[in-house]
Amino acid sequence: MKAVALTEFGDPEVLTAQELPDPLVGPDFVLVEVRAAGVNPVDWKIRRGYLQGVLPHHTPLIPGWDVAGVVKSVGPAVSGYQVGDEVFAYARKDHVQNGAYAELIAVPERGLAHKPRSISFEQAAAVPLAGLTALQLLRAVEVGEGDAVLVHAASGGVGHFAVQLAQQLGAGRVLGTASERNHAYLRELGAEPVTYGEGLPERVAELVGGDGKVDAAVDFVGGEALSVSPQLVREVSRHGSVVDPGVLQQGGRYVFVRPDSAQLAWLGELLEAGKLRVDLQQTFPLEQAAKAHELLEDGHVRGKLVLTVG
Repeated sequence: MKAVALTEFGDPEVLTAQELPDPLVGPDFVLVEVRAAGVNPVDWKIRRGYLQGVLPHHTPLIPGWDVAGVVKSVGPAVSGYQVGDEVFAYARKDHVQNGAYAELIAVPERGLAHKPRSISFEQAAAVPLAGLTALQLLRAVEVGEGDAVLVHAASGGVGHFAVQLAQQLGAGRVLGTASERNHAYLRELGAEPVTYGEGLPERVAELVGGDGKVDAAVDFVGGEALSVSPQLVREVSRHGSVVDPGVLQQGGRYVFVRPDSAQLAWLGELLEAGKLRVDLQQTFPLEQAAKAHELLEDGHVRGKLVLTVG
């Protein structure tokens, strides 16, 4: 099969088109013909070797944990899918090697859901990792009916899902940090924009009134956003991060997103019903994965980037 892979860690140029063996299909795995693969910040961090202390890595290494495509074959223990089904998946495994930047990927059944018919493969491939990350962190900090929620980095790939999902979970108000050029975009999503940086607690207090605090805060950027979050919430246990486990020392919650087919299916239902919007900034052919990495690593992407295959 054709794939984009690396044999050494480094700059985007280490990603090269290669001809590699088709993946093995385990008893509870589904072989998917890839139509589109999502590009996420974790992909460039893997490319640079930053996750070697977290998960085993093997080369040649095909990046990519997000995929949408068509079922080509199923393992003998698979019961929920058949050849020809359109699916999308969060395809993280217990080691890093056989990812989605390829014509074929074998995905554990636990990471799959049926693709919503009303959206494209490109849109579907943008959802799993970012959507599940947003959902799992919002649930970890117990976002519910009537809550005021602050989303850090609200215009990004994960953040734009978090804004919408907080509303689906019943939040009464959603505030989102972003640069001023993204404030109109956040209003489109239903959030009240707040400029990040120095003075954030004062700006939040001015917006929410009362004691000047929100019920919950979720961090998708780290750094200053994480350090200031305990000042912004009424209960310190109701702030969380997906970026820095140091949030635990602050009394908050840390989430490393897990595959969950039931949660992914629920996101699919929201997408099918038009209650969840996925925004693509740009798509690239598979062979231009390095260009997608350059753009994402630069840090100014609104919404998502996706690779198209075939």
